[in-house]
Amino acid sequence: MTQELSRPLAPAVAASADGSKSSGRRRRGKVGQETTNWSVMVILFLCALTVLLPLYVTISMSLKSTAQAVDGNAFSLPAPIDVSGFAEAWNLTNFPVSFTITTLVTLGTVVGTVLLAALASYAIVRNWEHRLFRYSFFYLLAAMFLPFPVVALPQIQLTGLVGLANPVGVTILHIMFQLSFSILLFTAFLRSIPLELEESARIDGATTWQTFWQLIFPLLAPMSATVAIFAFLASWNDFMMPSLIIADASQQTIPVVQNIFQTQFSTNYNVSFASYLMAMAPAIIVYLFTQRWVMEGVTQGAVKG
Repeated sequence: MTQELSRPLAPAVAASADGSKSSGRRRRGKVGQETTNWSVMVILFLCALTVLLPLYVTISMSLKSTAQAVDGNAFSLPAPIDVSGFAEAWNLTNFPVSFTITTLVTLGTVVGTVLLAALASYAIVRNWEHRLFRYSFFYLLAAMFLPFPVVALPQIQLTGLVGLANPVGVTILHIMFQLSFSILLFTAFLRSIPLELEESARIDGATTWQTFWQLIFPLLAPMSATVAIFAFLASWNDFMMPSLIIADASQQTIPVVQNIFQTQFSTNYNVSFASYLMAMAPAIIVYLFTQRWVMEGVTQGAVKG
């Protein structure tokens, strides 16, 4: 009797096993199958065109002669390639001087922002239970919603009174306006660092200053790179603050010099675009080589915080 009952069950069990295996194979195939979201692809393609087309026109126009630049066809390739526009732009705008000033302002902004933001964030995170540090954090976050044009007039007056109507004053203001966002990134990253590391360092006799510089600050390297890149791009491309703060036209940064150059030599399109390309080339190169750290730093701060 037992054998008779087991006989019809065997095919059913085998069939169910085969069915589960086949359905499992189908499920695995569905999970592993990759589909293309064409609507997202089209949107990304259009967004890329808005960046690539102006860049192509800039490069193409800068490599044309004066006659080719005014023929009305901005999308045509330069034939032949003419680099005289770069030499003329180099001399007309006194590019080495403005490039040096912009580089020094940007370098000071990057170093000052990373150091001050890291120190302030460490003090805020490790003293979060104290009301003063907690309110200081909220105060700094509120400053993110305060654009420079709102406080432009008092900033101009103050920098003039204290003798900072020069690139040094612009550097200080750049650091101040970058602190809010930078502290937000640093605090999110610092909360992921366990306190046990600092406690072990203090047991070994390290002071707070030694603990920060020898232990915490090296661990902040990924976020420091992200903050430095954002500070670099913001300082290098800033036009409004240097144009309003710096009184001496010979000490202006590249964006302001480009604006002066555009109004005086607007008919020389090849020279104008050559000057624009020289001005934005450092920012493009820096971002191409460092964009990986930007994404990784923002992602780490968002997930771990």
